[in-house]
Amino acid sequence: MIKYFDLQRISDSFEPELSEVVVRVVHSGWYLQGEENRSFEEAFAQYCGTKYCVGVGNGLDALTLIFMAYCELGEMQPDDEVIVPANTYIASILAIVRAGMKPVFCEPSLQSCNIDPGKIEALITPRTKAILPVHLYGRCADMQPVNEIAERYHLRVVEDAAQSHGAVYYGRRTGNLGDAAGFSFYPAKNLGALGDGGAVTTNDESLAAMVRSIANYGSSVKYIHLYKGINSRLDELQAAVLRLKLSRLDVDNERRRAIAHRYLNKIQNPLLSLPHIDSWEQHVFHIFPVFSPYRDRLQAFLAEEGIQAQIHYPTPPHKQGALAEYSSLSLPVTEQIHREELSLPMSPLMTDKEVDAVIAALNRFE
Repeated sequence: MIKYFDLQRISDSFEPELSEVVVRVVHSGWYLQGEENRSFEEAFAQYCGTKYCVGVGNGLDALTLIFMAYCELGEMQPDDEVIVPANTYIASILAIVRAGMKPVFCEPSLQSCNIDPGKIEALITPRTKAILPVHLYGRCADMQPVNEIAERYHLRVVEDAAQSHGAVYYGRRTGNLGDAAGFSFYPAKNLGALGDGGAVTTNDESLAAMVRSIANYGSSVKYIHLYKGINSRLDELQAAVLRLKLSRLDVDNERRRAIAHRYLNKIQNPLLSLPHIDSWEQHVFHIFPVFSPYRDRLQAFLAEEGIQAQIHYPTPPHKQGALAEYSSLSLPVTEQIHREELSLPMSPLMTDKEVDAVIAALNRFE
């Protein structure tokens, strides 16, 4: 069986250092808001090129806290609108809703699967306060036109960078392409923890301080609570593990690109559509998607061949029961992507033999 993503293989590849890190933290007797967090936040901020990084509990909280912080700072308020790509994972939209704001669904580009900048402006109203581009599958959204629109209309740009650790857009890494960014460190991410984790990056000192306070029960001084906060903190163990894994992130991303290059050059089947890549540097291939009107048959065929493939994502957000109020929206590009997408095995530890086996199976599919 060629797994879609082998977490155990990833963990084993960091031994014995990984176990040493775990033992160090356990024996330290300090498990929250300590030196491991400070060290990781400093290292990740430097990696992204931002002034500030705040570790939080998970990626959904990271995005939610950004919008909550903007509300507390007086820049946004409940019922304000945030433009978001319609084909994203539901967490991007839940973050807006949790902060009391309203998502406005924007169709993606069928070529990139990221937000289509040409469709943003028509969605802007007097209630619009932000654009939330998502770097889906590990590919940078086209940020220059997004930022130009935001500047023209005095909007904030919040990146959903949950799938794009290390991707570069014209010399700058994701996490430093807007006003703030939310990251997820879910174990299967390019930079993954041993459990849940997330972070907010920004160059805005006031925003960073507010995010940190709200994430700590609305408190900056013990037992003094100025805001209606939540509990969302990156624990010391995850911070230490992430700092170890950060040291290899660029090397792992290069291997992902090499696998993607192999897929793109050797998969030749007219029943499949492959992603079009303009800039390799802008893509870290958290997911390698292919598209086919015969997607379900293809997934079943690959399973018979001993190859795991996953769907990201089978149901678009506006068709989910949790967002039933948006079910009547007409979003044909989004619905096509969700109907046809299949994710191939992708891991920096895949061997060339495994990659070639996936390619051979895809080329046999009829």
